[in-house]
Amino acid sequence: MCLENFHTNKCVCKEISIIPSNNLRDKVAGDVTHLMKWIQRGPGRGVSIRLQEEERERRKNYVPHVSAPDQETMEIDPDTKDMLKFWDFGSVSNLQVSLQLG
Repeated sequence: MCLENFHTNKCVCKEISIIPSNNLRDKVAGDVTHLMKWIQRGPGRGVSIRLQEEERERRKNYVPHVSAPDQETMEIDPDTKDMLKFWDFGSVSNLQVSLQLG
């Protein structure tokens, strides 16, 4: 159910509730539309709803098309190269050290 469309919300309000006037029904539908768009933009403070939970799960289960370690070459900075040597990962063959910026 897509509750980010005003006309859909208006029809839902008409079907599931008894609202005495069309003007009040339109205000309720507008408020619901505004709140749903606000919730979809990002997490509200202390608010966790099913829509946000589904979005979080979708992001958590994301699998990239090309894995970063599977690329032919990866550009890293000298500090990262030193860190990899420190942790005994210096033998990774597809690394290319680039100049530090800034």
